[in-house]
Amino acid sequence: MDNSAPDFSWVIRDHGKKNLTVAKEMFPIEVARIARRFHRQIPGYQMSPLVSLPNLAAMFGVGGIWVKDEASRLELNSFKVLGGSFALYRFIQERLGISDKDMTYKYLISAEVREKLGDITFASATDGNHGRGIAWAAQKLGHKCVIYVHSETSRRRIDAIRSYGATVKIITGNYDDAVRQIVVDAKKFGWEIISDTSWEGYTQVPTWIMQGYTTMMAEIQEQFSGQGIVRPTHVFVQAGVGALAASVIGYYQSLCGDRAPKCIVVEPDKAACLFASATANDGTPHHVDGTLDTIMAGLACGEPSEIAWNVLKDTVDAFVSVPDYTAAHGMRVYATPLKGDPFIVSGESGAVTLGALLSILKQNGAQQLREFLKMDEDSQILLINTEGNTDPVLFRQIIWAGSNPVPKEYWFDRE
Repeated sequence: MDNSAPDFSWVIRDHGKKNLTVAKEMFPIEVARIARRFHRQIPGYQMSPLVSLPNLAAMFGVGGIWVKDEASRLELNSFKVLGGSFALYRFIQERLGISDKDMTYKYLISAEVREKLGDITFASATDGNHGRGIAWAAQKLGHKCVIYVHSETSRRRIDAIRSYGATVKIITGNYDDAVRQIVVDAKKFGWEIISDTSWEGYTQVPTWIMQGYTTMMAEIQEQFSGQGIVRPTHVFVQAGVGALAASVIGYYQSLCGDRAPKCIVVEPDKAACLFASATANDGTPHHVDGTLDTIMAGLACGEPSEIAWNVLKDTVDAFVSVPDYTAAHGMRVYATPLKGDPFIVSGESGAVTLGALLSILKQNGAQQLREFLKMDEDSQILLINTEGNTDPVLFRQIIWAGSNPVPKEYWFDRE
């Protein structure tokens, strides 16, 4: 490989002593226990696997690469259902004034609860997986659901949402336009918004959603413990509005404090709103304009969640912005593993962190970031495969037909 410049960009955030106040307030460990206790009651619940890629780790000179594989989460192929279901749990709990002890899943789906709540329509905007999770949860609870998607959302993702009984409306524009429109229409029609992004005056529900994601983190720590690993040394997490990233990183900051892993946030370069916010370095979230046209549909967001940014700005070690073929590269590496490593089905948004990790470890010009992150034979690196094959046509285009190839100047060979 003879190129001198990497194909991705980064912003290092050398905080010194990190301010963990917001993370600890938003993600107390007891709330993670409550969320997991609720999720365990859902029929079909089981821990998604945490798998190791030891041969890939050895090839790239690191101690371990671990993948939390959310492709097998319930029946939805995505982690998103954890946040949506817990937000509905909290919403109904608060509406009816029921304690955690009495708020079982069985009671939640009972006719008695539906009668007390009356006629409710839950609504949200989505790029795909979040809307599918809300539709699934609303159907289980016996309530109506309306989901807004933007005009570039694939037919496969729309059909998946509709399969759970939701009404889907297609909005001209991008994801942020869909969010703005559902705020207007929800007020007009009396719908209850369950959104994973936040805005002025709307923070409680997105907080519940992020707290719901911590079930996944509690599972990860239990699974690491079974391997004799106290915690990962590095966490790579993908970001759209930043809700998942804040949940993952906030959980570890709350659990481990100053001994938390180094945290790296990865975004598509066509929708890098958190990267832009970090680059501005003024402490406030910044949006990016444009069509947000990336293959990473679940990350195609131009406006950060304000409450997520309040966690991330003081805790992330590096923000990384990558081209689309980085995600496609990650998908192909997962799908064609080295001998002895497991095969992983990953969608575009799920695989981008693996692609980014390999680029950081091997591309010329990234030495500054490598030296800062200090990934070596003692490192245990955590990735999250946030989705499986949620768009079969695009999946086959990438894996079978080789669309979005890595440009030749960024190839690397290793025996």
